[in-house]
Amino acid sequence: MAALLPVETFDERAKQTIADDRPPAVEVLSAEKVFANGARGLAPIDLAIAEGEFLTLIGPSGCGKSTLLKLIANLIEPSDGRLLWWRGDFAQVGKEGRRLAFVFQEPTLMPWARVEANVRLPLEFANMPRAIADPKVADAIARVGLSAFNRHFPRQLSGGMKMRVSIARALVTNPNLLLMDEPFGALDEFTRNRLDDDLVNLSWERKLTTVFVTHSIYEAVFLSTRIIVMAANPGRIFRVMTIDHPQPRDQGFRDSPQFSAYCRELSTWLAEASLQSAGGGQK
Repeated sequence: MAALLPVETFDERAKQTIADDRPPAVEVLSAEKVFANGARGLAPIDLAIAEGEFLTLIGPSGCGKSTLLKLIANLIEPSDGRLLWWRGDFAQVGKEGRRLAFVFQEPTLMPWARVEANVRLPLEFANMPRAIADPKVADAIARVGLSAFNRHFPRQLSGGMKMRVSIARALVTNPNLLLMDEPFGALDEFTRNRLDDDLVNLSWERKLTTVFVTHSIYEAVFLSTRIIVMAANPGRIFRVMTIDHPQPRDQGFRDSPQFSAYCRELSTWLAEASLQSAGGGQK
């Protein structure tokens, strides 16, 4: 079955971290992270993320997936090295065509506010007039299939619906770079698959550059154009897999021999990464 996998998934391309000739949305240039307690979260990382790419970070606990994602979000700074966003510094992020949004593990919704108010929040922070904001809010809610629930409170929603609200809140700013830290990890498999289907279509339709953290092999293979397998102690890039299958994807891909072959190969790589990870590091 290994013959079903394109050659770029194997060792000769394992250290390549530039997706193709598209311009990069993000460049990580020998960036490393040492925390205040002395723990070395990330060894120097070199990584270029192309515009329109769906890149997934996967690896054992403690391998630095979330740390790397926070560096890309500029939520933390590297101890050494640097990052570039659209070939410039972070000061330009937020301008037209260079917007960033982050979806956390938990929906973090305001329990006292209705769905539409939760989605509107980033636009209120930007002081956008309601006459302009409201159509954007309605469109974002519609894109995640919750138009019939726009007046509901979070307590009236299921876990999957709450996560849809969180995604709508990220989409309402019309981001170009979407960062997601295990957003579906707490959901049942059926709901997770449905949200994966929606996400892969949204990313394709809106030409988003997406960086996604997960522990799920199946989710990583289904969503990604490229997967970065990380190892721990310190966090580092272990291998790189390119998923050579057209976007958007559907259940037919999940049922294909190619999908199964990718999952088996990724499972083997993760086992190898775990063996090389002696513990420690940061998630």
